[in-house]
Amino acid sequence: MARNREGLVLVLDVGPAMRSVLPDVEKACSMLLQKKLIYNKYDEVGIVVFGTEETGNELAREIGGYENVTVLRNIRVVDELAAEHVKQLPRGTVAGDFLDALIVGMDMLIKMYGNAHKGKKRMCLITNAACPTKDPFEGTKDDQVSTIAMKMAAEGIKMESIVMRSNLSGDAHERVIEENDHLLTLFSSNAIAKTVNVDSPLSLLGSLKTRRVAPVTLFRGDLEINPTMKIKVWVYKKVAEERLPTLKMYSDKAPPTDKFAKHEVKVDYDYKVTAESTEVIAPEERIKGFRYGPQVIPISPDQIETLKFKTDKGMKLLGFTEASNILRHYYMKDVNIVVPDPSKEKSVLAVSAIAREMKETNKVAIVRCVWRNGQGNVVVGVLTPNVSERDDTPDSFYFNVLPFAEDVREFPFPSFNKLPSSWKPDEQQQAVADNLVKMLDLAPSAEEEVLKPDLTPNPVLQRFYEYLELKSKSTDATLPPMDGTFKRLMEQDPELSSNNKSIMDTFRGSFEVKENPKLKKASKRLLRDKPSGSDDEDNRMITYDAKENKIDIVGDANPIQDFEAMISRRDKTDWTEKAITQMKNLIMKLVENCTDEGDKALECVLALRKGCVLEQEPKQFNEFLNHLFKLCQERNLSHLLEHFTSKKITLIPKSEAADSDIVDENAGDFIVKQESMLES
Repeated sequence: MARNREGLVLVLDVGPAMRSVLPDVEKACSMLLQKKLIYNKYDEVGIVVFGTEETGNELAREIGGYENVTVLRNIRVVDELAAEHVKQLPRGTVAGDFLDALIVGMDMLIKMYGNAHKGKKRMCLITNAACPTKDPFEGTKDDQVSTIAMKMAAEGIKMESIVMRSNLSGDAHERVIEENDHLLTLFSSNAIAKTVNVDSPLSLLGSLKTRRVAPVTLFRGDLEINPTMKIKVWVYKKVAEERLPTLKMYSDKAPPTDKFAKHEVKVDYDYKVTAESTEVIAPEERIKGFRYGPQVIPISPDQIETLKFKTDKGMKLLGFTEASNILRHYYMKDVNIVVPDPSKEKSVLAVSAIAREMKETNKVAIVRCVWRNGQGNVVVGVLTPNVSERDDTPDSFYFNVLPFAEDVREFPFPSFNKLPSSWKPDEQQQAVADNLVKMLDLAPSAEEEVLKPDLTPNPVLQRFYEYLELKSKSTDATLPPMDGTFKRLMEQDPELSSNNKSIMDTFRGSFEVKENPKLKKASKRLLRDKPSGSDDEDNRMITYDAKENKIDIVGDANPIQDFEAMISRRDKTDWTEKAITQMKNLIMKLVENCTDEGDKALECVLALRKGCVLEQEPKQFNEFLNHLFKLCQERNLSHLLEHFTSKKITLIPKSEAADSDIVDENAGDFIVKQESMLES
């Protein structure tokens, strides 16, 4: 077996107690082999099942025993037949012994590879561990497991056990389950083994690691505490996004009879001054240019190289800060893990001492990092302590990249604290929302957490692999319907919703949204109340078309709609200021040229008041209303004053906008003053 290949033996329980979950086991194993065909097509796979009525394995033929264990496939290079094998697992009729099956699988690996290629040999056991194991001829079961585990460790064989406990029959004895769990734990103590407990088809799919990614260090060097103290550390990726396989361009121009055709596509680019020109510009005649205002500034490759930030490889500690100062949304990229150099005992002790002190004092470290020499950029990141709970695992740090000032995005949203009390949920609405959150809790205290990240597969990737397998068999294959197991990742659990329908209905009833019949298109929304003094004081959700939100001027034809569209824009910070200024100018124009009772001017004033409340700009409206009142007095526009007063337009008080200088009691005084002036 080549150095970069893996030898894997699947050890699968097909006994009666597993019958209800065997379709899910088949699906998980099939996806494992599909991925191997894509990423690790030279890996070798064998399949062992136990719980079958018949017996078929080499150990049984050589020395006897090992009954009800069958080798479905000897170890050989993975192919499509292997995927078909796991899709049609036999249905066993007897309770199998998983220890016998593990010995058969281990024997297959030893005979195939000997003691070479340590770390590249693996067994994967899938069972519910609910059936009793046979007593050994000598010693105890613990002794037997310890012997098997030590042999696995000596041969460099890794083992992972996936225990499926979703549908145990009533015959499953609690003592047997406890004993089997204890035996599986012993493997972890004496060999490179781990056990994962799953309780759903979805977590089963996620627990079977379908792609093997070899750990590769991003950095090996010094963590510099100060110029005289340096700690040797290694840095690995801890979390990285798994992407779809790279798709290659394929050419069907080769003759069908050419068996050695590579079907490759080669792409060449020609650079010309104009599309009509026939003269091709040579590479040495081309140069990069960067826009600077209306100009394009040419910069040569030598100048670009000179501009690069030159720095030395290494990690340097800048200081410590409270963990609360580093907010979660500051984390920018993949998570790395920083471990001490395992060959340096003092490095292990130093990292452990710093990590434990940081955890005890709730501190994090800020570091400057350059992963390799010649790297053109520097990152500043945060080290979070990761104190190990196991004696055989050293303490370490998690590393996250932090943003610079240019990376931070600020959004000009008004604070909820400044909104009037009428726009905030009351106690009853808050209680209903609390119940909704509790109902949809994915990690209730008495139950296992649902959708754990390390047990939840990516449905996009799985669907791609499934379709790729179908296309490999038939070029005319159609896209199959979404698998029910993966629907649970994208849809709310229907059983949970139906069992708590009353909570859903109560929540819906507590936050009623009324449709505005005037505007049908709803791409962007703006919360808007009916004007003060109107017959309907209910909150309305006014909707706008996306094109309307690109309006940049308050026009004479539809000033209210233009104003509302402008203040709803969030692509720049000054749209609100522009909209208010333009609306005030339009109102002044309407008042000065008023020939009717001023209905249009009144509607614009009401719209301006609502917009200023929404955007928390009370001073602008209050000052303008006072100015408008004085203007009407100077121009002797008593009919306008009377019309405004009849609608009881008031100043914006503190209850509607926290920044207002007007208390609620004085907001209505403005109307009284107007009325007294009219009477005089």
